[in-house]
Amino acid sequence: MGYQLENKICQNCKQNFTIEPEDFNFYEKIKVPAPTFCPDCRNQRRMSWRNERSLYKRKCDVPGHNEDIISMYDPKNLHVVFDNTYWWSDSWDPTDYGLEYDFSSTFLSQFSKLLKTVPLATLSTLNSVNSKYTNFVDGNKNCYLIFGSGWSENCRYGNKMMSCRDSQDLLMCSKCELCYECVGCVESNNIFWSKNSKNCFDSYFLYNCRNCSNCFGCADLVSQSYCMWNKQYSKEEYFKQLEKLEIWSYKNFLEMKKIFLEKIYLSAYHRFANVFSSVNCTGDNINNSKNCKNCFDIYENIEDSKHLFSALQLKDSYDGNGVYDNEMSYEYVDCNKGNRNLSTIIVYDSNDVKYSINCHNCKDCFGCIGLRSKRYCILNKQYSKEEYGKLLPKIIEHMNTMPYVDTKGKVYKYGEFFPTELSPFAYNETIASEYFPLDADKAKDYGFNWKYAEERNYDIEISSNKIPDSINDIDEDIVGKVIGCEHYEKNSHDANCGFGCTEAFKIEAEDLVFYKRLKIPIPRVCPNCRHGLRLQQKNPLKLWHRVCMCDKESHTHQGKCEVEFETSYAPDRPEIVYCEKCYQQEVY
Repeated sequence: MGYQLENKICQNCKQNFTIEPEDFNFYEKIKVPAPTFCPDCRNQRRMSWRNERSLYKRKCDVPGHNEDIISMYDPKNLHVVFDNTYWWSDSWDPTDYGLEYDFSSTFLSQFSKLLKTVPLATLSTLNSVNSKYTNFVDGNKNCYLIFGSGWSENCRYGNKMMSCRDSQDLLMCSKCELCYECVGCVESNNIFWSKNSKNCFDSYFLYNCRNCSNCFGCADLVSQSYCMWNKQYSKEEYFKQLEKLEIWSYKNFLEMKKIFLEKIYLSAYHRFANVFSSVNCTGDNINNSKNCKNCFDIYENIEDSKHLFSALQLKDSYDGNGVYDNEMSYEYVDCNKGNRNLSTIIVYDSNDVKYSINCHNCKDCFGCIGLRSKRYCILNKQYSKEEYGKLLPKIIEHMNTMPYVDTKGKVYKYGEFFPTELSPFAYNETIASEYFPLDADKAKDYGFNWKYAEERNYDIEISSNKIPDSINDIDEDIVGKVIGCEHYEKNSHDANCGFGCTEAFKIEAEDLVFYKRLKIPIPRVCPNCRHGLRLQQKNPLKLWHRVCMCDKESHTHQGKCEVEFETSYAPDRPEIVYCEKCYQQEVY
């Protein structure tokens, strides 16, 4: 008999959610029960185990080593941390920390004990050169404060940048060069303060433009040049008007930004979802995929999958964040090149690995941390194939008969991801706080850990409002000076903007060269606040059921369009949201 749709109540938020028949088919294939957390709470729980941007200086815990290292782990927590070079070496053996399984204690309690004893890699970085202050990166060169990114060079202050060059302050951009303060832009060169644009060049303040060059303050343009505020100019007149704007002035930049947001962006037509070359998909920012539902920021090649965020090349997989080249995997974070993995974090080139963290080139492992090229291990203890095959079913049964119960009474049987309260990070250190923001009190209500800000007491050398207005008037004396973040100063020295304000920042020599070269004003807020402002430009990882807003008689529908869709634009937002057909008729 086939499965039927089932309504459930989430253990965490107490809201209703549904499990579709195809979901039950998936859970049956990977042999796990249906989840007890709703998709949003499952996503939030996974994110609470990923700290990208909170970096600390601490001592390396390698015996005999006492040098300072940069780490994602707060030195005040109880975890052992090795510098990456030593962690990847053969000088230590993770199986030396192995535990005998104890059936008188819950599995997750034993795993938590192991997590506090096995040394952790200070950062998640691979194949990167001269990119010290980066995390969750692969293949970068000469990068600084870049997170969740890969194969980029000479880039600074960005997240989820792929194959970018000589750019700063980007979010969700790929194959961009000489770009600044852009969100969701692709294959573009020399564009600034732009969003969701592709194949654009030498332009400022673009939204949803394609194949455009030398445009300023434009939206919904395709294959256009020399346009300003969506008005066509001759080449000579365009550059004459551009010169008058004096965009190198910070005051003028603020004025242009205000005009763009209020007059251009809000009057633009917004595609209900950025789903391209894809079939039967729901979510936003999806490319070249098939049958993926409730998925967001999908680079390409996802098939028959659900509840994904920031993913590439997956098949038959559910509930993944920052994942690549996986099949038949479930509830996993920052994992690549694997099959049949369950509840894993930073597990690469591995198959049939479950409830494990930071394992590489492994197979048939359960509840392990830091293993490399191992097989048939449980809690980091080595077993024979026969011993592993006999013990693992007993542990799974034990997880169901003696489940872990967190401090708020939520029950974690086999199939549930790791509880947030066992994470080595405070909630507000992780990306969960960016996509599911909570204040300290609300976080504690859910049982999440919280890190309170420490007094910094910076000696501010330059107030943000004392920086010269024009980049042309700024000299090298500003390099290395402690500048007060504008958010902190405007809030009467109370950094409550919600972006994790660092209160002060510095302009490095490389930054000044970049700003001077591109003739753009230097920022007045710290990197954390700049990141937060870019995040605000992204729609939430959530869908609402809506109807197309088009009522134009020139379109093919009679009267108001009645096409329904799932969109990440909430119903109370001011944007004009169209279905795909109406958008195409209006823009192309």
